[in-house]
Amino acid sequence: MIYDKHGVLQMTELNFDKDRPKAENPIKINDVSLRDGHQSLFATRGRTEDMLPVAEMIDEAGYHSVETWGGATFDTMHRFLGEDPWERLRVLKKHMPKTPFSMLLRGQNVVGYRNYADDVVQSFVQRSIDNGMDIFRCFDALNDFRNFETAAKVIKDNKKHLQGVVCYTLNQPRLGGEVYNMEYYINKVKDLLSFGVDSICIKDMAGLIAPYDIYNLVREIKTFTDTPINLHTHFTSGMGDLAIFKAIEAGVDIVDTCIGPYAYRTSHAAVEPLIMSLLGTNRDSGMDINKINAIAGEMEKYIPKYKHLDNNPKYATTDINVLLHQTPGGMLSNLVNQLKAMDALDKLPEVYRLLPKVRKQLGNIPLVTPTSQIVGVQTVNNVLFDSYEGEYAQITKEVKDLCFGLYGKTTHPIDPEVQKKALKDYPRGEEPITARPGSILEPEMEDVKAEFSDLAKDIDDEVLCALYPITGKRFLKWKYGLEEVPADVKAKTMAEVEKEEELVRKALSGELTSKGKGNGRELEVTVDGETFTVEINDPNGPATPQFKGRKKKESANDEMATGSVVAPIPGMIVECKVKVGDEVKVGDALVVLEAMKMMNNLDAKAAGTVKEIKCETGDSVAKGDLLLVIEPKA
Repeated sequence: MIYDKHGVLQMTELNFDKDRPKAENPIKINDVSLRDGHQSLFATRGRTEDMLPVAEMIDEAGYHSVETWGGATFDTMHRFLGEDPWERLRVLKKHMPKTPFSMLLRGQNVVGYRNYADDVVQSFVQRSIDNGMDIFRCFDALNDFRNFETAAKVIKDNKKHLQGVVCYTLNQPRLGGEVYNMEYYINKVKDLLSFGVDSICIKDMAGLIAPYDIYNLVREIKTFTDTPINLHTHFTSGMGDLAIFKAIEAGVDIVDTCIGPYAYRTSHAAVEPLIMSLLGTNRDSGMDINKINAIAGEMEKYIPKYKHLDNNPKYATTDINVLLHQTPGGMLSNLVNQLKAMDALDKLPEVYRLLPKVRKQLGNIPLVTPTSQIVGVQTVNNVLFDSYEGEYAQITKEVKDLCFGLYGKTTHPIDPEVQKKALKDYPRGEEPITARPGSILEPEMEDVKAEFSDLAKDIDDEVLCALYPITGKRFLKWKYGLEEVPADVKAKTMAEVEKEEELVRKALSGELTSKGKGNGRELEVTVDGETFTVEINDPNGPATPQFKGRKKKESANDEMATGSVVAPIPGMIVECKVKVGDEVKVGDALVVLEAMKMMNNLDAKAAGTVKEIKCETGDSVAKGDLLLVIEPKA
């Protein structure tokens, strides 16, 4: 064998099958294609049926572990795909028995958007283990590791792997400054070691980490611990590959990658070039590129099913602006979607301008689920509803909870004026807490069992409803045949996708025109980065246009003078707090509206009597839809 001066084996002398030497310190690779890959690129809409054709292939590929679950998958599956999240875990485990499964667990948030009671956390983690989970990547959005305690005990008691996470964030383009500097991260790593984790993950959710910063950070960690270090970074800024390579040079033990078709942009670095770049070195993964290529070829077949979910309006694969606005890709797409729904996309620059200010006012917190949504949605609310900067006219429930301390300790103190506004008339009190949030929350599971006893058939159903009471209830009705699964929730077949693409091709070429016979169908088409609507005459389409994804509601134009309540933003009705005939006064909470996973209380703007209720729990509503008719006092 011939090596160059850097100790790299020359490939001209290497027979791939026979002469490949075993590396002294092979890099271990965690594949995230089946979770974070499709979460990053097409809104977590990957279906189990499109994973099964490659499941056994992935199991034979030689990965250290495979991330199959957690994060947004639990929510998205039951809410948008009509799939049981527990069933995916069981089915994948059946097809992939050899490779350890990894999941992303949001600590006391579990896989939701608030901190749940300890008994909910305990039940979820135990059922995750019972259904096949092996490695728990446990993080807290505030890096407040007290929020790990309950989950960690269950994981350890079951002798499963606890991977503790430090969420990596910045408030300037590179590591340093007064807040997120080397000292901050080293201290957080030492806190995790004291906690007794089995491995440490540096979780860079926005692709912010610079190559030399991760090199220095890994080298420093390696001076005081042999605990394995796992780097998780996204490709958003374009530095993902570079950061991974410098981390490997520094001695990182595990890295996260995606299969090629699911890689890059706001997703992750691809595994294929990593395998080939390390071939013949002392960090060679030992993985067979031919097996990986076969997986990539199979997975690429199903991407046309998800093209319509690609929200990236840019031509470029990278976006260096992420280092300036610090916004993770998923958070950015949420902001864009919310502004589109409000017909206010022109406000995006103002949202970018205000976002760092809102983040600072809310304690300079890391931007990762759920805090990314908390900061992002509140910023949008401020841009859309404030009459002056800093008014905070429409404060979400989650911001109020954050200000009370229900998410834990923020990096810096919350702005006192914002905190005072948020906690005015807050149900738990106006004085924030300093205790571990889970310690003050009352148990929830017994109430859930009673409330959903007519629907939930087992503990898995009950845990689902504990996490998501509204959408969980709706899903169980679909699951047990009590309600028909909506058409937009059902899976498309490849034949349907191909037919749709052919219709689009014909429409764009002028071969199809709407003939005005009631069968006109609108398709949203993206060509060369530009999205526009094409109307076609689809003989197989519905005779009349369908109202997509929500019940049609009345406009409030004729009702505004009555002080009635309208939806200020698109969302889902979580709760109507009043009934017909109730007397209300100014400021009373009337309706809870979920928008972008955050809860908004819609208050009475005038005193009067509830004359009519035009919404139900679970309804999807558009901006301007009439929700309540209030007859004002004479």
